Amino acid sequence: MLVAPVGMVVASGVVVAVLIGTISGAVEPLVLGDTGPVVRYGLVVNRVLHDLSAALAIGLLLVAAFLTPEARQTARRSTAAVAAAYCAGAWALTCVAGLVFTFSASSGLQLSDPGFWGELTRSAWDLEITRLILIELVMVALLCAFAAVARTRGQLAWAFTLAVATMWPVSFAGHGSSLVGHEQGMTGLLIHLIGVSLWVGGLLAIVILRPVLGTAMPVTLRRYSTIALACYVAVGGSGVLFALLQADDLGDLLSPYWLVLWLKVVALLVLGMFGYNQRRLLLERDTTRPGVFARLALTELGVMGAAVGLGVALSRTPPPVVEDITGGDPALPLTGFPTPEPFTMGKLLTAWEPMWLFLIPALLAVGLYLAAVRRLRRRGDAWPVGRTVLWVIGWAIFIYATCGAPGQYGKVMFSLHMVMHMALMMAVPIFLVPAAPVTLALRALKARTDKTLGPREVILAIVHSRWAAFFVNPLVAAVMFFGSLIAFYYTAWFEWSLSTHSGHVVMVVHFFLTGYTFVWALVGKDPGPPKWPAPLRLMVLIGTLAAHAFFGLALMSGTWLLAPTFFKTVDLPWVPDLLADQQLAGMIAWGIGELPTVVLAMMVTLDWLRSDERDATRHDRRADRDGDAELTAYNEQLAELARRGSDPRAR
Repeated sequence: MLVAPVGMVVASGVVVAVLIGTISGAVEPLVLGDTGPVVRYGLVVNRVLHDLSAALAIGLLLVAAFLTPEARQTARRSTAAVAAAYCAGAWALTCVAGLVFTFSASSGLQLSDPGFWGELTRSAWDLEITRLILIELVMVALLCAFAAVARTRGQLAWAFTLAVATMWPVSFAGHGSSLVGHEQGMTGLLIHLIGVSLWVGGLLAIVILRPVLGTAMPVTLRRYSTIALACYVAVGGSGVLFALLQADDLGDLLSPYWLVLWLKVVALLVLGMFGYNQRRLLLERDTTRPGVFARLALTELGVMGAAVGLGVALSRTPPPVVEDITGGDPALPLTGFPTPEPFTMGKLLTAWEPMWLFLIPALLAVGLYLAAVRRLRRRGDAWPVGRTVLWVIGWAIFIYATCGAPGQYGKVMFSLHMVMHMALMMAVPIFLVPAAPVTLALRALKARTDKTLGPREVILAIVHSRWAAFFVNPLVAAVMFFGSLIAFYYTAWFEWSLSTHSGHVVMVVHFFLTGYTFVWALVGKDPGPPKWPAPLRLMVLIGTLAAHAFFGLALMSGTWLLAPTFFKTVDLPWVPDLLADQQLAGMIAWGIGELPTVVLAMMVTLDWLRSDERDATRHDRRADRDGDAELTAYNEQLAELARRGSDPRAR
């Protein structure tokens, strides 16, 4: 049941990767520092095994958690969970092998060198590419343990989330990490890896689980078909995004790199035909009968394995575009981005550098929100225009903060970094939270009737979970909000976010989510944990306001430089006084940061007043229904007390 389809896909991927890699130069010996054929071919073969084991683990969890109907007294989820744990174990082994081969290729030390293993243990964490593999290994080990004990649909959904998140260090350690413009390459690679893993892994998981799916096969296959179509678009789009980095002129299109890329395009078109046939023909037949589904699926999996092999060969093939020389630019080797032009006030409006990892989700969030509003209005339901405007403005500020002047100059200037930070943490959530995206989603999305786990069910489970109750607690949110400032700027986290792209991404995501959670805890209108009374929320806000002001004043009056190694190495000629720029950042944190806090205080106060009005209205309606029985009873109680006070015998 398990060996045949998996073996076919693995064999197809390995053969194609080695064959095409030999032709394209992916496994050719290096002129300097070559570590032998074992490492060169080992990197290619191990990467095929790595990608397929990861895809199968993700696919099994996807099918078990989201695509298969909820049913008791079946072995569907337990079978998928056990198989996913084994696949995660194989994934972990490929991480170990990849760590050894990658360190050998990066250091120039052969595996047989006496000092190889000692140098590996000493230096693996210092090199970013091997550090990312170590991070991936830890995450995969956690996934293996989690999948081994997961049995419920919720547990499998969390395991799936962890598995997909593990694609993040994989993408940052990919071949796009060495390019100028690597952010575009890493984003394309991340989207590509997730799309391929869901697409290939999902189909392979359905083939493996077919004996235990039984009558759930038609529903599972229909749900998978929708995801496969989205993955097809994502894989094609990410390929275009990355390919744009690899050609300067028409001659590059005939280079070995592009010839492999053209083969991937052909494989993608062939897979598109398979998907079309599956939608048009297969879903109309009885997919529970043996042979009806297997014939087309196994052929498609063979092409998928070849496509994975082509991708691995492509990742090892030298691209036609020669990597830009730093030219003495100190910021480029540190940040991966060239030093921007000298800063002027006009740059606040004209500077632009697309950060695709943030730009694409922002545009997608706006598009999905507008589509949901359109769906409501087409069925005759109203949605406030003001909320839509707030949502668009919030994401526009997010795009400006990450792709405009704050995002571009914030990589090398403390003051502009603080503008980006304050925008992400305080300005953006104030617009997004009142837009009530959760409420809109719950109204626009349809509930699943086939007992599978869809977007609406996932949203409901998240907002009513114990995790949400903990993090959306105003006191916890306030501690995270202020504690993040201290933990970030007064530890090595700050310099890590400046000197590595992965650290920068973690910083942006963390501060955006922290700010959103804090604002949601105070003024959120979406369904979720019970809200604290307005007076208590206002007290928490005032305390946070005071702590935030203290942080800004500490930066303004500080006499020692934060992240000194980074800023002194970059040494911008148009920032002659680094300490003055840091103190300006403190002024920005204090000045810009306080305005949103005041707006929050006004929103909490307004919510307080509206709560009193709602209570009064509720009281009036109840009085109309029962003839003001509560007031009558109260007056009678007062009259009784008065009678007792005037009666001498009652004394």
